[in-house]
Amino acid sequence: MLAPSWEEHATCLANAEERDVWRVLMDISEKAAVNLQQEAFVVIGRDTRPSSERLSQSVIDGVTVLGGQFHDYGLLTTPQLHYMVYCRNSSGRYGEATVDGYYQKLSTAFVELTKQAFCGGNEYRSLKVDCANGVGALKLREMEPYFSQGLSVQLFNDGTKGKLNHLCGADFVKSHQRPPQGMEMKSSERCCSFDGDADRIVYYYSDTDGHFHLIDGDKIATLISSFLKELLVEIGESLNIGVVQTAYANGSSTRYLEEVMKVPVYCTKTGVKHLHHKAQEFDVGVYFEANGHGTVLFSKAAEMKIKQLAKELEDKKRKAAQMLANVIDLFNQAAGDAISDMLVIEAILALKGLTVQEWDALYTDLPNRQLKVKVADRQVISTTDAERQAVTPPGLQEAINDLVKKYKLSRAFVRPSGTEDVVRVYAEADSQVSWDSAGEKVGSERLTTEVAGGGGGEKGKLF
Repeated sequence: MLAPSWEEHATCLANAEERDVWRVLMDISEKAAVNLQQEAFVVIGRDTRPSSERLSQSVIDGVTVLGGQFHDYGLLTTPQLHYMVYCRNSSGRYGEATVDGYYQKLSTAFVELTKQAFCGGNEYRSLKVDCANGVGALKLREMEPYFSQGLSVQLFNDGTKGKLNHLCGADFVKSHQRPPQGMEMKSSERCCSFDGDADRIVYYYSDTDGHFHLIDGDKIATLISSFLKELLVEIGESLNIGVVQTAYANGSSTRYLEEVMKVPVYCTKTGVKHLHHKAQEFDVGVYFEANGHGTVLFSKAAEMKIKQLAKELEDKKRKAAQMLANVIDLFNQAAGDAISDMLVIEAILALKGLTVQEWDALYTDLPNRQLKVKVADRQVISTTDAERQAVTPPGLQEAINDLVKKYKLSRAFVRPSGTEDVVRVYAEADSQVSWDSAGEKVGSERLTTEVAGGGGGEKGKLF
């Protein structure tokens, strides 16, 4: 994730004419105070799309002509590339900067973490994985022998046929609330889907009546943070743990974490870079977007403390500290890694003896609805309080407040899209009737505001 200032630099470079590239590069170097005498080293990876090899070669050509050094890892998931960078920037302290090093680090932690679950007589665990016809299929197949004593995975949409993310993958499953093409689901089987570059994951299952049940990022964050909180309580450490959500997180998940698990929850603006930044403020920061993109971050001080306690404590406390130490090693220091997240989830379910249905039943999601409303100018809406409150136009937030107070456990918000002239509307309430009614009213004529439209100052409907 680039710092905002470097996003501006990237935009300038992307828009530069070929004859101006060198000048723009020098401008960037000057503005960012880059020491041009320092040797540059670039780590390169690519996915399975036909265009990737050519694009990767273009990167190599660019680095070479500017006198930089590079290492081309070839096919990698996006999180694996992050792992390589982190290993190299930590001079190997985090791990070995090879694909085998990645497999060894995560698999060893998983096997150690689940040992006591399996020696307790649990049945051999299996999982169906939809790989979205992406690079994750290749890497998960390579990695399976490393952790196969604790988990059996059956791969679907592995890229041998079918197109990337077409009728499959995490986004398809979440958006359409149904299984991916090519996967047969039996009742109560645990299934999950990666996205194309394997940095997102969602779980799902079919009940005995054939109904599809999605377990999204909110429930993933709840499972993981609850488990971590229990271990921290067991070892008696007062490390501060926080869960970071966006306004789109289901209200039931927030209430469960705060009221049942007593885990503090914080809200940020939409976007992983905002969630990641906030999570870094805690000893243990957990964040997942509803789409399944997320991770757990441990501060350096917390990591050192936990690993030291794993050596010093005795009996149950030592076991809990050792489990926490294994969890630390299992989480890739990327902004989300579907393979890493999958192994953590499988380990927790095994250790707690939870079925996928019992996990799903931790709390019941409030019915919710998302709408997208086209507008002439999205900039007329501005927000505050992590996008949950509208500041402009005047009267809009008051109108929303008047509506939602009529329904139990209800809330709603509107926010401008960051990329297109639409306004995104979210509403949730305690029942399906309230859900439809609240969602439609927030985007309806009841909240219509006259605003200046496009050219010529024409009047147009905001909603």
